Amino acid sequence: MRLTPQTVAALAVIAVGVLCCAEPSVSAPRPVPDYLAQRTARPATPNRLAGGKPNFVEARNRMVDEEIVAGGIKNERVVQAMRDTPRHEFVAAKDAPLAYFDMSLPIGEHQTISGPFVVAFMTEQLDPQPDDKVLEIGTGSGYQAAVLSPLVKEVYSIEIVESLGQKAARTLKRLKYNNVKTKIGDGYQGWAEHAPFDKIIVTCSPEKVPQPLVEQLRDGGRMVVPVGERYQQILYLFRKRGDKLEREVLRPTLFVPMTGQAESGRQVLPDPANPKLINSSFEQMAGESGEPVGWYYQRQMTVEEAADAPDGKRYVQFKNDTGGRSCRVLQGLAVDGRKVQVLELSATVRGSDIAPGQTPDELPVASITFYDENRAQLGRSWLGPWRGSFPWKRETGQFRVPANAREAIVHIGLLGAVGEISLDQVELRAVDPKSATNPKPARPLRPDR
Repeated sequence: MRLTPQTVAALAVIAVGVLCCAEPSVSAPRPVPDYLAQRTARPATPNRLAGGKPNFVEARNRMVDEEIVAGGIKNERVVQAMRDTPRHEFVAAKDAPLAYFDMSLPIGEHQTISGPFVVAFMTEQLDPQPDDKVLEIGTGSGYQAAVLSPLVKEVYSIEIVESLGQKAARTLKRLKYNNVKTKIGDGYQGWAEHAPFDKIIVTCSPEKVPQPLVEQLRDGGRMVVPVGERYQQILYLFRKRGDKLEREVLRPTLFVPMTGQAESGRQVLPDPANPKLINSSFEQMAGESGEPVGWYYQRQMTVEEAADAPDGKRYVQFKNDTGGRSCRVLQGLAVDGRKVQVLELSATVRGSDIAPGQTPDELPVASITFYDENRAQLGRSWLGPWRGSFPWKRETGQFRVPANAREAIVHIGLLGAVGEISLDQVELRAVDPKSATNPKPARPLRPDR
Protein backbone atom coordinates (compact mmCIF):
# COMPACT_ATOMS: atom_id res chain seq x y z
CA MET A 1 0.00 0.00 0.00
CA ARG A 2 1.56 3.27 -1.12
CA LEU A 3 1.36 6.13 1.42
CA THR A 4 1.07 9.72 0.26
CA PRO A 5 1.17 12.78 2.54
CA GLN A 6 -2.65 12.84 2.44
CA THR A 7 -2.84 9.29 3.72
CA VAL A 8 -0.26 10.06 6.39
CA ALA A 9 -2.41 12.98 7.52
CA ALA A 10 -5.55 10.88 7.57
CA LEU A 11 -3.94 8.12 9.65
CA ALA A 12 -2.13 10.60 11.86
CA VAL A 13 -5.35 12.20 12.87
CA ILE A 14 -4.56 13.02 17.17
CA ALA A 15 -4.48 13.94 17.77
CA VAL A 16 -3.07 14.25 22.32
CA GLY A 17 0.15 15.32 23.63
CA VAL A 18 -0.18 11.95 23.87
CA LEU A 19 -1.29 11.82 22.53
CA CYS A 20 -3.45 15.70 23.12
CA CYS A 21 -5.59 16.72 22.55
CA ALA A 22 -4.47 14.26 21.44
CA GLU A 23 -4.25 13.55 18.18
CA PRO A 24 0.09 12.63 16.03
CA SER A 25 1.00 15.59 14.03
CA VAL A 26 2.52 15.48 10.60
CA SER A 27 5.57 17.52 11.40
CA ALA A 28 7.88 16.18 8.72
CA PRO A 29 9.42 13.79 8.80
CA ARG A 30 7.88 12.19 11.89
CA PRO A 31 4.34 12.91 13.08
CA VAL A 32 3.75 13.22 16.81
CA PRO A 33 0.51 12.19 18.48
CA ASP A 34 -2.01 14.75 19.63
CA TYR A 35 -3.22 13.28 22.19
CA LEU A 36 -5.87 16.08 21.46
CA ALA A 37 -6.81 15.98 17.95
CA GLN A 38 -6.01 15.31 14.45
CA ARG A 39 -9.17 15.25 12.40
CA THR A 40 -8.61 16.01 8.74
CA ALA A 41 -7.34 14.15 5.73
CA ARG A 42 -7.29 17.29 3.61
CA PRO A 43 -4.71 19.84 4.79
CA ALA A 44 -5.42 23.54 4.47
CA THR A 45 -1.97 24.10 3.00
CA PRO A 46 -1.48 27.83 2.37
CA ASN A 47 -1.31 29.14 -1.18
CA ARG A 48 1.28 31.77 -2.01
CA LEU A 49 0.87 35.52 -2.14
CA ALA A 50 2.78 37.74 -4.56
CA GLY A 51 6.40 37.58 -3.47
CA GLY A 52 6.12 33.95 -2.43
CA LYS A 53 4.81 34.38 1.13
CA PRO A 54 2.25 31.83 2.35
CA ASN A 55 -1.36 33.04 2.41
CA PHE A 56 -2.09 31.98 5.98
CA VAL A 57 -5.36 33.94 6.17
CA GLU A 58 -6.83 31.99 3.27
CA ALA A 59 -5.63 28.68 4.72
CA ARG A 60 -7.01 29.55 8.16
CA ASN A 61 -10.45 30.48 6.80
CA ARG A 62 -10.59 27.31 4.74
CA MET A 63 -9.69 25.24 7.79
CA VAL A 64 -12.38 26.98 9.86
CA ASP A 65 -15.01 26.44 7.17
CA GLU A 66 -14.17 22.81 6.44
CA GLU A 67 -13.29 21.57 9.93
CA ILE A 68 -14.56 23.93 12.64
CA VAL A 69 -17.94 24.98 11.25
CA ALA A 70 -18.51 21.73 9.35
CA GLY A 71 -17.56 19.85 12.55
CA GLY A 72 -20.47 21.42 14.43
CA ILE A 73 -19.11 24.52 16.19
CA LYS A 74 -21.99 27.04 16.23
CA ASN A 75 -20.95 29.87 18.58
CA GLU A 76 -20.29 32.75 16.17
CA ARG A 77 -17.88 34.51 18.55
CA VAL A 78 -15.82 31.35 18.91
CA VAL A 79 -15.79 30.78 15.15
CA GLN A 80 -14.60 34.36 14.59
CA ALA A 81 -11.86 33.95 17.19
CA MET A 82 -10.65 30.87 15.34
CA ARG A 83 -10.58 32.88 12.10
CA ASP A 84 -8.64 35.70 13.74
CA THR A 85 -6.04 33.74 15.72
CA PRO A 86 -2.80 33.15 13.74
CA ARG A 87 -1.98 29.58 14.75
CA HIS A 88 1.17 29.60 12.60
CA GLU A 89 2.67 32.13 15.04
CA PHE A 90 2.48 29.57 17.86
CA VAL A 91 4.48 26.78 16.18
CA ALA A 92 8.06 26.46 14.97
CA ALA A 93 8.82 28.15 11.65
CA LYS A 94 9.41 24.77 9.99
CA ASP A 95 5.89 23.69 11.00
CA ALA A 96 4.13 26.91 9.98
CA PRO A 97 3.00 25.50 6.60
CA LEU A 98 1.22 22.75 8.59
CA ALA A 99 -0.47 25.12 11.04
CA TYR A 100 -3.86 24.89 9.36
CA PHE A 101 -4.03 21.14 9.25
CA ASP A 102 -6.56 20.23 11.93
CA MET A 103 -4.07 18.31 14.04
CA SER A 104 -1.60 18.79 16.84
CA LEU A 105 1.97 19.86 16.21
CA PRO A 106 5.08 19.55 18.40
CA ILE A 107 6.08 22.60 20.45
CA GLY A 108 9.06 21.10 22.30
CA GLU A 109 9.55 19.44 25.69
CA HIS A 110 7.46 16.43 24.54
CA GLN A 111 4.37 18.66 24.34
CA THR A 112 2.01 19.59 21.51
CA ILE A 113 -0.27 22.40 20.39
CA SER A 114 -3.81 21.04 20.30
CA GLY A 115 -5.70 20.61 17.06
CA PRO A 116 -7.92 23.58 16.16
CA PHE A 117 -11.19 21.64 16.39
CA VAL A 118 -10.48 20.56 19.95
CA VAL A 119 -9.57 24.15 20.89
CA ALA A 120 -12.80 25.43 19.34
CA PHE A 121 -14.90 22.69 20.95
CA MET A 122 -13.52 23.27 24.45
CA THR A 123 -13.85 27.03 24.05
CA GLU A 124 -17.47 26.73 22.97
CA GLN A 125 -18.27 24.48 25.93
CA LEU A 126 -16.71 27.04 28.25
CA ASP A 127 -19.32 29.59 27.00
CA PRO A 128 -16.94 32.59 27.24
CA GLN A 129 -18.54 35.96 28.03
CA PRO A 130 -17.04 39.46 27.62
CA ASP A 131 -16.80 40.06 31.39
CA ASP A 132 -15.35 36.66 32.28
CA LYS A 133 -12.12 36.08 34.15
CA VAL A 134 -10.73 32.75 32.93
CA LEU A 135 -8.04 30.46 34.35
CA GLU A 136 -6.21 28.19 31.91
CA ILE A 137 -4.14 25.26 33.19
CA GLY A 138 -1.46 24.36 30.65
CA THR A 139 -0.33 27.38 28.62
CA GLY A 140 1.67 25.26 26.20
CA SER A 141 2.28 27.35 23.09
CA GLY A 142 -0.18 30.06 24.16
CA TYR A 143 -2.62 29.31 21.33
CA GLN A 144 -5.63 28.46 23.52
CA ALA A 145 -5.08 31.61 25.56
CA ALA A 146 -4.89 33.64 22.35
CA VAL A 147 -8.22 32.22 21.16
CA LEU A 148 -9.82 33.11 24.50
CA SER A 149 -8.31 36.61 24.64
CA PRO A 150 -10.88 38.50 22.47
CA LEU A 151 -13.77 36.56 24.00
CA VAL A 152 -13.28 37.40 27.68
CA LYS A 153 -12.05 40.19 29.97
CA GLU A 154 -8.96 38.46 31.39
CA VAL A 155 -7.08 35.19 30.91
CA TYR A 156 -4.73 33.82 33.58
CA SER A 157 -2.63 30.95 32.26
CA ILE A 158 -0.22 28.62 34.11
CA GLU A 159 2.49 26.42 32.56
CA ILE A 160 4.61 23.97 34.55
CA VAL A 161 7.39 23.67 31.91
CA GLU A 162 9.48 26.83 32.32
CA SER A 163 10.88 27.02 28.79
CA LEU A 164 7.42 26.62 27.23
CA GLY A 165 5.85 29.15 29.57
CA GLN A 166 8.50 31.74 28.85
CA LYS A 167 8.27 31.27 25.10
CA ALA A 168 4.47 31.47 25.16
CA ALA A 169 4.62 34.67 27.20
CA ARG A 170 6.93 36.25 24.63
CA THR A 171 4.68 35.19 21.75
CA LEU A 172 1.53 36.50 23.43
CA LYS A 173 3.23 39.80 24.23
CA ARG A 174 4.57 40.17 20.67
CA LEU A 175 1.11 39.59 19.24
CA LYS A 176 -0.40 42.07 21.74
CA TYR A 177 -2.71 39.74 23.64
CA ASN A 178 -2.52 42.21 26.47
CA ASN A 179 -5.30 40.75 28.62
CA VAL A 180 -3.46 37.41 29.00
CA LYS A 181 -1.36 36.99 32.15
CA THR A 182 1.00 34.02 32.44
CA LYS A 183 3.14 32.41 35.10
CA ILE A 184 5.31 29.34 35.63
CA GLY A 185 3.94 26.93 38.19
CA ASP A 186 2.05 23.73 38.97
CA GLY A 187 -1.46 24.16 37.62
CA TYR A 188 -2.75 21.71 40.23
CA GLN A 189 -2.62 24.60 42.70
CA GLY A 190 -4.41 27.08 40.45
CA TRP A 191 -3.80 30.82 40.89
CA ALA A 192 -5.36 31.67 44.25
CA GLU A 193 -4.50 35.38 44.34
CA HIS A 194 -6.68 36.04 41.30
CA ALA A 195 -9.57 33.76 42.29
CA PRO A 196 -12.47 33.36 42.00
CA PHE A 197 -12.62 32.63 38.27
CA ASP A 198 -15.76 32.63 36.15
CA LYS A 199 -14.43 29.85 33.96
CA ILE A 200 -11.56 27.34 34.16
CA ILE A 201 -10.19 25.40 31.18
CA VAL A 202 -7.68 22.58 31.66
CA THR A 203 -5.67 21.46 28.64
CA CYS A 204 -4.00 18.45 30.29
CA SER A 205 -5.53 15.48 32.04
CA PRO A 206 -5.53 14.78 35.80
CA GLU A 207 -6.91 11.55 37.22
CA LYS A 208 -9.46 13.62 39.13
CA VAL A 209 -10.25 17.32 39.34
CA PRO A 210 -7.77 19.08 41.68
CA GLN A 211 -9.55 20.46 44.74
CA PRO A 212 -7.82 23.87 44.53
CA LEU A 213 -9.44 24.40 41.12
CA VAL A 214 -12.86 23.55 42.55
CA GLU A 215 -12.31 26.10 45.31
CA GLN A 216 -11.14 28.79 42.88
CA LEU A 217 -14.16 28.46 40.55
CA ARG A 218 -16.95 30.88 41.46
CA ASP A 219 -20.41 29.62 42.29
CA GLY A 220 -22.23 29.17 38.98
CA GLY A 221 -18.96 28.98 37.06
CA ARG A 222 -17.98 26.40 34.42
CA MET A 223 -14.92 24.19 34.13
CA VAL A 224 -13.93 22.12 31.07
CA VAL A 225 -11.37 19.41 31.85
CA PRO A 226 -10.33 15.96 30.56
CA VAL A 227 -10.32 13.52 33.49
CA GLY A 228 -9.32 9.88 33.75
CA GLU A 229 -6.59 7.32 33.27
CA ARG A 230 -3.47 7.92 31.26
CA TYR A 231 -4.92 6.71 27.94
CA GLN A 232 -8.65 6.62 28.78
CA GLN A 233 -10.21 9.99 29.53
CA ILE A 234 -13.55 11.74 29.34
CA LEU A 235 -13.86 15.43 28.55
CA TYR A 236 -16.25 16.87 31.13
CA LEU A 237 -18.13 20.11 31.59
CA PHE A 238 -18.50 20.88 35.29
CA ARG A 239 -20.88 23.51 36.69
CA LYS A 240 -20.34 24.67 40.25
CA ARG A 241 -23.35 24.74 42.56
CA GLY A 242 -22.35 25.80 46.06
CA ASP A 243 -19.26 23.77 46.93
CA LYS A 244 -20.18 20.89 44.60
CA LEU A 245 -19.55 20.24 40.91
CA GLU A 246 -22.33 19.03 38.61
CA ARG A 247 -20.82 16.87 35.89
CA GLU A 248 -21.78 16.59 32.22
CA VAL A 249 -20.07 14.09 29.93
CA LEU A 250 -18.95 15.72 26.67
CA ARG A 251 -16.96 13.00 24.86
CA PRO A 252 -14.11 10.51 25.21
CA THR A 253 -10.72 12.13 24.60
CA LEU A 254 -6.97 11.81 25.04
CA PHE A 255 -4.72 14.56 26.42
CA VAL A 256 -1.21 14.79 27.80
CA PRO A 257 -1.23 14.10 31.55
CA MET A 258 -1.26 16.92 34.08
CA THR A 259 2.24 16.69 35.54
CA GLY A 260 3.48 17.82 38.94
CA GLN A 261 1.37 16.95 41.98
CA ALA A 262 -1.47 15.53 39.86
CA GLU A 263 0.76 12.95 38.18
CA SER A 264 2.68 11.97 41.29
CA GLY A 265 -0.61 11.08 42.97
CA ARG A 266 -2.01 9.06 40.06
CA GLN A 267 -3.53 5.79 41.30
CA VAL A 268 -4.12 3.87 38.07
CA LEU A 269 -1.04 3.45 35.88
CA PRO A 270 -0.77 2.00 32.36
CA ASP A 271 0.51 -1.54 31.86
CA PRO A 272 2.81 -1.36 28.81
CA ALA A 273 3.72 -5.04 29.13
CA ASN A 274 0.10 -6.07 28.46
CA PRO A 275 -1.26 -3.78 25.76
CA LYS A 276 -4.91 -4.17 24.82
CA LEU A 277 -7.86 -2.17 23.55
CA ILE A 278 -10.82 -1.44 25.79
CA ASN A 279 -14.44 -1.59 24.65
CA SER A 280 -13.34 -3.46 21.55
CA SER A 281 -16.95 -4.33 20.64
CA PHE A 282 -18.30 -0.82 21.29
CA GLU A 283 -20.87 -1.95 23.86
CA GLN A 284 -20.07 0.71 26.49
CA MET A 285 -21.23 4.26 25.76
CA ALA A 286 -19.96 7.51 27.35
CA GLY A 287 -23.08 8.92 28.98
CA GLU A 288 -25.44 10.54 26.47
CA SER A 289 -22.62 11.62 24.16
CA GLY A 290 -23.41 8.91 21.63
CA GLU A 291 -19.73 7.96 21.58
CA PRO A 292 -18.19 4.65 22.69
CA VAL A 293 -16.03 4.63 25.81
CA GLY A 294 -12.31 4.42 25.08
CA TRP A 295 -12.52 5.61 21.46
CA TYR A 296 -11.97 9.25 20.62
CA TYR A 297 -11.77 11.91 17.93
CA GLN A 298 -14.47 10.24 15.89
CA ARG A 299 -15.46 11.71 12.54
CA GLN A 300 -18.41 10.57 10.40
CA MET A 301 -18.95 7.55 12.64
CA THR A 302 -22.13 6.16 14.15
CA VAL A 303 -22.70 3.41 16.67
CA GLU A 304 -25.28 0.99 15.28
CA GLU A 305 -27.46 -1.50 17.17
CA ALA A 306 -28.47 -4.60 15.23
CA ALA A 307 -29.25 -8.26 15.73
CA ASP A 308 -26.49 -9.18 13.28
CA ALA A 309 -23.74 -7.43 15.23
CA PRO A 310 -20.81 -9.90 15.29
CA ASP A 311 -20.32 -9.49 19.05
CA GLY A 312 -22.94 -8.13 21.43
CA LYS A 313 -25.51 -5.72 20.01
CA ARG A 314 -23.42 -2.81 18.71
CA TYR A 315 -20.82 -2.06 16.07
CA VAL A 316 -19.42 1.12 14.50
CA GLN A 317 -20.16 2.30 10.99
CA PHE A 318 -18.37 4.89 8.86
CA LYS A 319 -19.94 6.55 5.82
CA ASN A 320 -18.34 9.09 3.50
CA ASP A 321 -19.34 10.43 0.09
CA THR A 322 -16.59 13.05 -0.33
CA GLY A 323 -13.14 11.70 -1.14
CA GLY A 324 -10.44 12.90 1.22
CA ARG A 325 -12.71 13.75 4.17
CA SER A 326 -11.65 12.47 7.55
CA CYS A 327 -13.74 9.47 8.60
CA ARG A 328 -12.30 7.57 11.54
CA VAL A 329 -11.91 6.95 15.26
CA LEU A 330 -8.84 6.07 17.34
CA GLN A 331 -7.58 4.72 20.66
CA GLY A 332 -4.19 5.17 22.34
CA LEU A 333 -2.36 2.76 24.62
CA ALA A 334 0.97 2.06 26.26
CA VAL A 335 3.25 -0.62 24.79
CA ASP A 336 6.86 -1.29 25.76
CA GLY A 337 8.86 -2.76 22.89
CA ARG A 338 11.40 -4.13 25.35
CA LYS A 339 8.72 -6.36 26.87
CA VAL A 340 6.38 -6.96 23.94
CA GLN A 341 7.90 -8.09 20.66
CA VAL A 342 4.82 -9.06 18.66
CA LEU A 343 1.24 -7.76 18.63
CA GLU A 344 -1.80 -9.33 17.02
CA LEU A 345 -4.45 -6.96 15.68
CA SER A 346 -7.85 -8.39 14.73
CA ALA A 347 -11.11 -6.91 13.47
CA THR A 348 -14.45 -8.07 12.13
CA VAL A 349 -15.25 -5.91 9.11
CA ARG A 350 -18.01 -5.41 6.50
CA GLY A 351 -17.90 -3.13 3.45
CA SER A 352 -20.30 -1.57 0.98
CA ASP A 353 -19.27 0.22 -2.24
CA ILE A 354 -15.82 1.19 -0.90
CA ALA A 355 -13.70 3.10 -3.40
CA PRO A 356 -10.54 5.22 -3.15
CA GLY A 357 -10.83 8.86 -2.15
CA GLN A 358 -8.87 11.67 -3.76
CA THR A 359 -5.89 9.40 -4.42
CA PRO A 360 -5.76 5.66 -5.25
CA ASP A 361 -4.30 4.80 -1.85
CA GLU A 362 -6.97 6.53 0.24
CA LEU A 363 -8.59 3.28 1.40
CA PRO A 364 -9.80 1.97 4.76
CA VAL A 365 -7.49 0.11 7.11
CA ALA A 366 -7.21 -0.84 10.77
CA SER A 367 -3.77 0.40 11.69
CA ILE A 368 -1.45 0.61 14.67
CA THR A 369 1.18 3.37 14.81
CA PHE A 370 4.13 3.13 17.20
CA TYR A 371 5.85 6.03 19.04
CA ASP A 372 9.01 6.25 21.11
CA GLU A 373 9.41 7.86 24.54
CA ASN A 374 9.67 11.29 22.88
CA ARG A 375 6.47 10.62 20.93
CA ALA A 376 8.32 10.50 17.64
CA GLN A 377 6.69 8.16 15.15
CA LEU A 378 8.51 4.86 14.59
CA GLY A 379 6.31 3.15 12.02
CA ARG A 380 2.89 1.75 11.23
CA SER A 381 1.31 -1.64 10.57
CA TRP A 382 -2.21 -2.35 9.32
CA LEU A 383 -4.97 -4.73 8.31
CA GLY A 384 -6.41 -4.06 4.87
CA PRO A 385 -6.80 -2.03 2.81
CA TRP A 386 -10.40 -2.97 1.91
CA ARG A 387 -12.29 -2.27 -1.32
CA GLY A 388 -15.72 -2.92 -2.82
CA SER A 389 -18.56 -4.71 -1.02
CA PHE A 390 -18.31 -7.80 1.20
CA PRO A 391 -20.16 -9.39 4.16
CA TRP A 392 -18.87 -9.60 7.72
CA LYS A 393 -15.48 -11.30 7.87
CA ARG A 394 -12.74 -11.70 10.45
CA GLU A 395 -9.23 -10.46 9.66
CA THR A 396 -6.09 -10.87 11.76
CA GLY A 397 -2.48 -9.81 11.40
CA GLN A 398 0.64 -10.14 13.52
CA PHE A 399 3.17 -7.30 13.66
CA ARG A 400 6.59 -6.78 15.17
CA VAL A 401 6.86 -4.03 17.79
CA PRO A 402 9.86 -1.69 17.46
CA ALA A 403 12.15 -2.20 20.46
CA ASN A 404 12.03 1.51 21.34
CA ALA A 405 8.22 1.75 21.15
CA ARG A 406 6.54 3.12 24.28
CA GLU A 407 3.12 4.17 23.00
CA ALA A 408 0.78 3.31 20.13
CA ILE A 409 -2.41 4.53 18.48
CA VAL A 410 -4.95 2.30 16.74
CA HIS A 411 -6.97 3.96 13.93
CA ILE A 412 -10.01 2.52 12.19
CA GLY A 413 -12.28 4.02 9.54
CA LEU A 414 -12.52 4.95 5.87
CA LEU A 415 -9.58 7.35 6.17
CA GLY A 416 -10.38 9.39 3.07
CA ALA A 417 -12.10 6.64 1.06
CA VAL A 418 -15.76 6.82 -0.01
CA GLY A 419 -18.47 4.27 0.68
CA GLU A 420 -19.39 2.51 3.90
CA ILE A 421 -17.44 0.29 6.28
CA SER A 422 -18.50 -1.32 9.57
CA LEU A 423 -16.22 -2.77 12.25
CA ASP A 424 -16.65 -4.80 15.43
CA GLN A 425 -14.44 -6.84 17.78
CA VAL A 426 -11.34 -4.69 17.17
CA GLU A 427 -8.87 -6.46 19.42
CA LEU A 428 -5.18 -6.23 20.23
CA ARG A 429 -3.04 -8.68 22.21
CA ALA A 430 0.58 -9.50 22.85
CA VAL A 431 1.87 -12.70 21.22
CA ASP A 432 4.78 -14.84 22.32
CA PRO A 433 7.33 -14.37 19.50
CA LYS A 434 8.09 -18.12 19.60
CA SER A 435 4.52 -18.92 18.57
CA ALA A 436 4.03 -15.96 16.22
CA THR A 437 3.15 -16.64 12.59
CA ASN A 438 5.26 -14.59 10.20
CA PRO A 439 4.85 -11.23 11.99
CA LYS A 440 5.40 -8.23 9.74
CA PRO A 441 7.69 -5.34 10.74
CA ALA A 442 6.24 -1.87 11.26
CA ARG A 443 6.73 0.23 8.14
CA PRO A 444 8.40 3.61 8.54
CA LEU A 445 6.50 6.51 7.01
CA ARG A 446 8.06 9.06 4.72
CA PRO A 447 6.19 12.18 3.61
CA ASP A 448 7.19 11.59 -0.02
CA ARG A 449 5.67 8.10 -0.21
